[in-house]
Amino acid sequence: MKLLFDQNISYKLIHLLSGFFPNSNHVKLLNLEKADDKVIWQYAKENNFVIVTQDSDFYERSLIFGFPPKVIWLKCGNNSTKNIINVIQKNNVEILKFIENVEVGCLEIY
Repeated sequence: MKLLFDQNISYKLIHLLSGFFPNSNHVKLLNLEKADDKVIWQYAKENNFVIVTQDSDFYERSLIFGFPPKVIWLKCGNNSTKNIINVIQKNNVEILKFIENVEVGCLEIY
């Protein structure tokens, strides 16, 4: 499954995590960096992305509208790109199980 990284996360992650999550993308590279959450949500839904974010906006949207798209909420605070990579890699198996689980729409990672 491919991930769509929100603007609050470095776009460099897509290349650094390509071995784990190929075909992932970033809102900046899709010219969606300044788009509102509704547009990003719809893009992710139409293109089979899981949204990865550090804020609650997409989680709250998933409570209202359900899923897809699924949301991975990084609750590790503002960290360096290296630390975020470590968190995602450390939780790789959990992320893959979450993506396959048809009953859960949001995964919180600390």
